[in-house]
Amino acid sequence: MQPTSYLTRTIGKGIIPQENDANSIVVNKLTRQGATNMKTEIYMVRHAHSTHNIETEATRPLSKQGFEDADQITAILKKEKINVVVSSSYVRAIQTVQGIADVLGTKVKLDARLRERDLAAKDYIMEDTETAMKMCFDTPDFAHPGGETNNEVQKRGVEAFNEVMDTYKGKTIAIGIHGHIMTIIMNHYDEKFDYEFFKKTTKPDIYKMTFTDQKLMDVERLWE
Repeated sequence: MQPTSYLTRTIGKGIIPQENDANSIVVNKLTRQGATNMKTEIYMVRHAHSTHNIETEATRPLSKQGFEDADQITAILKKEKINVVVSSSYVRAIQTVQGIADVLGTKVKLDARLRERDLAAKDYIMEDTETAMKMCFDTPDFAHPGGETNNEVQKRGVEAFNEVMDTYKGKTIAIGIHGHIMTIIMNHYDEKFDYEFFKKTTKPDIYKMTFTDQKLMDVERLWE
């Protein structure tokens, strides 16, 4: 047997360096670093189709097509070894990830901070919705009457998102969410996720975000 450069003792199949060996200090340090640099994977699941109605923004359900697409979302996420399911408090987002929660035998954990942004007051008439949305992205401190700025949405969204990362560090988490706030949260970690990115997203959609601690390492789209 070749001599080792440090003293060891065996527990089960593991080899633990002894504290009286100088080399063990390095090994222990690396072990601690490995424990802190944990990979966390978060799947941003934009909700499936729901017939728009501003009067029932929080409670409107998925459409027939939306439920069919939600079944496909479940099939995709079943392959991803999801541990935890979180969602906006809005019904259409919950229904989009309810399937994977049922597969796991767990409840969907709701967070109202992940709800969709209020673009404007319900009685505010917009002549061009797309232009109105772009204005908010181009000027993050701008808000239409009764609406939220991008910065306000980002503050509550990232706060909730980071709490999910801290609470379920090292796990794989699916989040049922909405197009605007999803893009705005992702923009916090990489500015390439902007209005042009938002326009290319679909209902539904899935973006797998891989983090080491709270540093974004990779983003992969899973919905085609």
